[in-house]
Amino acid sequence: MELLLVLTVLLLAHAVVYLAWTSLARRRQSRCYLLDYVCHKPSDDRKVNTEVAGEVVQRNSRLGISEYRFLLRVITRSGIGEETYCPVNILEQREDTPTHQDSVDEMDAFLDATIAGLFAKSGFEPRDVDVLVVNVSMFSPAPSLAARIVHRYGMREDVAAYNLSGMGCSAGLVSLDLARNALRTRRNATALVVSTESIAPNWYSGIDKSMMLANCLFRSGGSAVLLTNDPALRGRAKMELSCLVRSNIAANDDAHLCAQQREDEEGRVGITLSKNLPKAAVRAFSVNLRTLAPLILPVGELARFTAQLMWKKLLPRGSKQQSKGGEGGPKINFKTGVDHFCLHPGGTAVIEAVKRSLGLDDGDVEAARMTLHRWGNTSASSLWYVLSYMEAKGRLRRGDRVLMVTFGSGFKCNSCMWEVKGDMTDKGAWADCIADYPPESTANPYMDKYGWLNDVEGDTLIF
Repeated sequence: MELLLVLTVLLLAHAVVYLAWTSLARRRQSRCYLLDYVCHKPSDDRKVNTEVAGEVVQRNSRLGISEYRFLLRVITRSGIGEETYCPVNILEQREDTPTHQDSVDEMDAFLDATIAGLFAKSGFEPRDVDVLVVNVSMFSPAPSLAARIVHRYGMREDVAAYNLSGMGCSAGLVSLDLARNALRTRRNATALVVSTESIAPNWYSGIDKSMMLANCLFRSGGSAVLLTNDPALRGRAKMELSCLVRSNIAANDDAHLCAQQREDEEGRVGITLSKNLPKAAVRAFSVNLRTLAPLILPVGELARFTAQLMWKKLLPRGSKQQSKGGEGGPKINFKTGVDHFCLHPGGTAVIEAVKRSLGLDDGDVEAARMTLHRWGNTSASSLWYVLSYMEAKGRLRRGDRVLMVTFGSGFKCNSCMWEVKGDMTDKGAWADCIADYPPESTANPYMDKYGWLNDVEGDTLIF
């Protein structure tokens, strides 16, 4: 009897230890570390300034004076500088007649430079990759771009490859979420996340103003990111992912239609960016914050906000009437839980809308504004250029919390929180220009040349 009792106790003790060890192992396996990342810097012969953009506009014989004026006003007021990049076929005056090979060449130029650069920089080999996630919204060839990367770099036969398309500018964090979940099913694994956009075949040559905006805003770029869940590599990691939240308000008609690919009345395909886009971004962001805020903010700040909100509801009606002329309801101070705001540079209006929603100042959105100025909107990869700006400026310290927020067609808002774990001093794609940022003025230097545009009224801009 005593022997049976001893055996029972030993078995129970063994089970408890095993369960505790298994739980700890799973928890460690569920962690996601950023080992390194690279942002693409195209060759200098692909640079496009306002003068070149103006020449492209002038080549379109379909444009009347109203459309011509509208496009130049958007270009000069977009917040985009003189150092961004575009595909070769546009510089060769073939924007109306792109070929499939133009798209392939655009992708290959990015893949050859960026992915190879990431492997060289990190010390990892292509055959070390267990999970590959590729996102390119506007180009989906067969075989897929993911298969092209596997073939090009000779990756293992058992690599789990995923190819995403049509997800818009928010695809970067969608891919990150997919890679994180894939890593959870594998022990001590490594994931490569590749984000870029195909501009070459998607130039809009019609006269619909809502579809012209994408021509002025989007530019060539891309990123390659290396992740792991291997605890042994924690010491080499730059950051650790704390949480990731995805929100989708596609059920709302206005939000769903504010950014979409469609044909115009003449059958020309392009991307519509409507005046409802900033409003949709704020709405999607609000939905996202409901889940995100409790995950990233300290209990004290949440308690303060809740108490102020309850107090306002309990105020007499007369007091509420008086408060209408004041500052409005209570506001959450997101800076109590966030040290750096890595915002998607989707356009000046989007940046300003998020700035107001979060109660941020100009310094908090500097990285997003400067990324828009230097690189334009590079779609899903834009967030990594913003992060690279912060790193190049030497602003990221161990223990700092970095909030990433991105928006995309659908309409979607995705966010995540990183905690800095290692030294972040790499200047990356900003190396040759970071000393010049922020410039004294981001005003377009061609405003004098196109100053006559401001004397004519009738066009409303959303960017």
